Amino acid sequence: MSVVDRIIAGSLPFIPRILVERVARPYIAGETAEDAMRVASSLNQQGFRATVDLLGEHVERTEQAHHAVDTYKALLETIHRRGLDSTVSLKLTQFGLKLDFDECFLLVESLIQRAAELNNFVRIDMEDSSCTTDTFEMFRRLHQKHSNVGVAIQAYLRRTADDISALLELKPNIRLCKGVYVEPEEVAFRQMSRINENYLSILEQLLRAGCYVGIATHDEHIVKEAQRLIQELKLPTTSYEFQMLLGVSESLRNRIRRDGHPIRIYIPFGSEWYAYSVRRLRENPRIAGYVLKAMLSAKL
Repeated sequence: MSVVDRIIAGSLPFIPRILVERVARPYIAGETAEDAMRVASSLNQQGFRATVDLLGEHVERTEQAHHAVDTYKALLETIHRRGLDSTVSLKLTQFGLKLDFDECFLLVESLIQRAAELNNFVRIDMEDSSCTTDTFEMFRRLHQKHSNVGVAIQAYLRRTADDISALLELKPNIRLCKGVYVEPEEVAFRQMSRINENYLSILEQLLRAGCYVGIATHDEHIVKEAQRLIQELKLPTTSYEFQMLLGVSESLRNRIRRDGHPIRIYIPFGSEWYAYSVRRLRENPRIAGYVLKAMLSAKL
C-alpha cells in the first residue's frame, strides 16, 4: 500500500460525507431494515444466501444494547415472514459486551432463542483483539445451550491456532476470515503470505474435524485452494459455504456459484454507515485510495 493511501486514510474524517458515501455505496445496503431486506431478496433471486448486519459497535448505554436486540428480532421476524434465505450477524460490543458481560449474554441469548423459534441462525462476529477472549467465552456459554449460534475467527491473529484447538471439541459453526482490524505485530501476522498459510491450515483442520465452515474470503488463491480441499475431502455442500461482502469481487462470487458451491453475502446496513465506512477504509489504506478517485471525479 502506498504512502499516499495512508495519508488519505488518515484524512478521512475531514473528507465530506458525500464523497465517502460514493465509495461506500456499493458495500452498504442502505440505512433501513427495508433496504437490507430488499438487497437480501435480490441476492436470493440470483442464487445467493444472505446474512444481515446492523451497523454499530461499542454502545455506551444499556438502552442502546436493548434497542439493538429489538431491531434484530424485528429483522428475524421479517426474514421469516418473507421467506428469505438469510441469517443475521452481530457484534457483541453492540450488545454491551464492554458494559456488562452478563447482561450482554442475556440479550444475545434472547435473540438466539427467538431465532431458533423462527428456524434461523445467529453469527457472532469477531472484533478487535481486546474482545477476542470474551467473545469466545460468550460463544462457549451460548453454544452449551443453543445449536443455532456460530462465531467468526480471524486467521491473522497469532493466537487463532490455539483458539481453534480449544474449540474443536464443540464442532462449532465457524466463519473463517483473514481479519481487518489494525493490530500490533505481536498480536497479528503482518505478511500476507503468512496469513494465507495460517488461513489454509486452519481451514483444513476445521473441515477435517467435521465443523461447518463459512469460508469468508475475496482472495482468489484462497478460493482455489479451498475448492481443491473440498474436492479432496469429498465434502457435501451441506458442510461448508463461501462467504463474501456485499459489492466486493462480484465476478468471483458469480464463478463460485456457477461452480456449484453455496455462497452467502454479508449485508451491512444502518444509520452508522459513515462510521463503519471510515473505520473500514482507515483499516484498509489501499482502499482509501478510491476516495481520492471519487474526489477527483466529483463535480464540485
